[in-house]
Amino acid sequence: MNSNLIKFFLILLFTSYCTNISAQSKHVLWYKQPAEFFEESLVLGNGKMGATVFGGVNSDKIYLNDITLWSGEPVNANMNPEAYKNISAIREALKNENYKLAEELNKKVQGKNSEKYAPLGTMEIKNSNNGKVLNYYRELDISNAVSKVSYEIDGVKFTREYFVSAPDQIVVIKLTSSQKGALSFDINSSSLLQSKVTVTDNVLTMKGTAPINEHSNYQVQPSFLQQKERGTRFTTLMKIKNTDGTIVTGNNTIGVKDATEAVIYVSIATSFNGFDKNPASEGEGLNDKSIALQNLNKAFIKSFDKLKSSHIADYQKFYNRVTLDLGKTTAPDLPTDERLLRYADGKEDKNLEILYFNYGRYLLISSSRTLGVPANLQGIWNPYLNPPWSSNYTMNINLEENYWLAENTNLSEMHLPLLSFIKNLSVTGKVTAKTFYGVNEGWAGAHNSDIWAMTNPVGQFGKEEPMWACWPMAGAWLSTHIWEHYIFTQDVIYLKKEGYPLMKGAAEFCLGWMVTDKNGNLITSPSTSPENQYKLTDGFVGATMYGGTADLAMIRECFDKTIKASKILNIDAEFRGKLEKTLSKLHPYQIGKKGNLQEWYFDWDDNDPKHRHQSQLFGLFPGDHITPLKTPDLAEASRKTLEIKGDETTGWSKGWRINLWARLWDGNRAYKMFRELLRYVDPDGKKTETPRRGGGTYPNLFDAHPPFQIDGNFGGAAAVAEMLVQSNENEIRLLPALPDAWEQGSVKGICARGGFELEITWNNKKLEKVIVFSKKGGKTTLVFGDKKQNITLEKGQKLEINW
Repeated sequence: MNSNLIKFFLILLFTSYCTNISAQSKHVLWYKQPAEFFEESLVLGNGKMGATVFGGVNSDKIYLNDITLWSGEPVNANMNPEAYKNISAIREALKNENYKLAEELNKKVQGKNSEKYAPLGTMEIKNSNNGKVLNYYRELDISNAVSKVSYEIDGVKFTREYFVSAPDQIVVIKLTSSQKGALSFDINSSSLLQSKVTVTDNVLTMKGTAPINEHSNYQVQPSFLQQKERGTRFTTLMKIKNTDGTIVTGNNTIGVKDATEAVIYVSIATSFNGFDKNPASEGEGLNDKSIALQNLNKAFIKSFDKLKSSHIADYQKFYNRVTLDLGKTTAPDLPTDERLLRYADGKEDKNLEILYFNYGRYLLISSSRTLGVPANLQGIWNPYLNPPWSSNYTMNINLEENYWLAENTNLSEMHLPLLSFIKNLSVTGKVTAKTFYGVNEGWAGAHNSDIWAMTNPVGQFGKEEPMWACWPMAGAWLSTHIWEHYIFTQDVIYLKKEGYPLMKGAAEFCLGWMVTDKNGNLITSPSTSPENQYKLTDGFVGATMYGGTADLAMIRECFDKTIKASKILNIDAEFRGKLEKTLSKLHPYQIGKKGNLQEWYFDWDDNDPKHRHQSQLFGLFPGDHITPLKTPDLAEASRKTLEIKGDETTGWSKGWRINLWARLWDGNRAYKMFRELLRYVDPDGKKTETPRRGGGTYPNLFDAHPPFQIDGNFGGAAAVAEMLVQSNENEIRLLPALPDAWEQGSVKGICARGGFELEITWNNKKLEKVIVFSKKGGKTTLVFGDKKQNITLEKGQKLEINW
């Protein structure tokens, strides 16, 4: 072989090596152009403040949000005190199989709709540099929660760096130029809400107020933007620290002229002071301006480098807990939007799959760190006055799906905002249980909620459809999150002091809500199956019925977990016995003529056979009382149900279905849907000749319902963990739904029930090594295929097993 040929092959080998070592990152989203649409932007957050960065050159838009800025005031839970009086008439109509009458009567058991998550404002950085832009680059590095933009104009390189700090409660933006004195820019701020912008002492201040009223059809009425002395106030402060050049100000702008480097500090605060406190008049610490000013002043005396290092250290203590590797990849290094398009064509890109998983964890850390205020339908990133579905807490799946990855991907602290929110719901929920449902014990939650912990059934007092408005099972579902937190963390103190009383209250409501059917079994009446409708042989289409499968599945799960909690705490033996006895009397699951798990009490047809909800499969996932081993017939009926529904659905529904397929131990079907969840979707406002629409993933990796809903991101990330590890109180099943595409890999830091943390390595789809760490001490059984191994560990002990 001649020397030129050898040289050629060496270059080829080196190029291939470089491609692999610089292969598309598992931690970086990057682009060759600024964002034009919201669904192309890059988002940052510290669990309270959110920043949405577009990265424009002459004008850089940054949407600002605060998770506590909502319309409304504390809810009047007693809004419809005699609604419960309609329940007996609905039950009578159902007993007579008069579903049309029951449907109409069910509208009488409705209250107000939820309030809205509000957009705080838009910050704009206007640059004075004009000329041809070269080498534009924009990224979000989710390993350190920092975004960067860089480009060149006339030989000068300009850079911007952005992060939102949790330790310092501040948004920080650093701007630099490679040439001394070449940096000049102005900042302005505006809001869709009632607001006023002023500049004093080189500080730009924007003060405003959220509207106080929700109105039907999710529309904010302009008149409510003008209300005085009511609603949640907000303050945004912006200040610039310059190393050289001159600070310049206008009537409503601040900026820098002829600088080389400058740092912008943005502080945000609201007057929200708790779900039951009037944000205009009640409680301590309601001076939003003084809170914002205090945070600004504390941060301003710190250097950019100190703020950044503190931010990264705080963030990485959560993010770095889990590491996923899926083996070798041959995919080229492309911008993220191009990667998605390539992946949608069926190409391999294992690191994109890892990036999507890591991004889900990033989003939860960034949007869920405020007690009592969990991540909403859009996390914390909302630019709209009228956001889709009010960007509220939709509790018949979406809020819960947001938190499916909290415990198993080692982010238990991020679960706490939801758990504390459940405590708030139990307060208003006691009133709801009595006044809407006539149940005097326990608490109930319904389809929607908001920052005010609203629990009533929605529907604008009879104006909207029972198929989504009339559903009282949120308490039963949410109570299982309390158990999940306990069983993963083994935190008995939490279970005793906070968790169990909430679980018991949810179970008490269910006990009081059920009635006996003609066969002597316990059912719910009235009942609906979330957002779905049946079709009768006479052509009637409705939602109101009795004995819905989803209701009973959630009650089974609620009772089962409450019984287990009672045993662990060794309390409430009499109540526990009542739950056990009631469980045995519940109307059993039914398998329909198509081999499916029936959604309705009778074997009725679905009005939409491919409906996005699959609530009747709750017992398979997120519940665990249906499994291929314990209940093979029900597992097979669940499989048939999924096959009938098909794989084409909304983004969040795909996230749920991937988890369901994983629980059926069908890794290849789960993986097929996971790939479809990552299907490229065009931004909503983008006009193209052949638009790519439907459920999938936007260019910035946001989930496309469409429109954007964050639950699909969280559900999809949770499903990756579910494919690799499944567990209960007694066993840990390793690689239960491993697809052929992931034949080799490793995962470190994933959590299992019982307080265990795992590191797993596999090759050729065979388990090679597992390292088990016990946080509190305990025993479990490891399962891989047909092989089992019992282990017992002390607190803090680690065990390595070569399988």
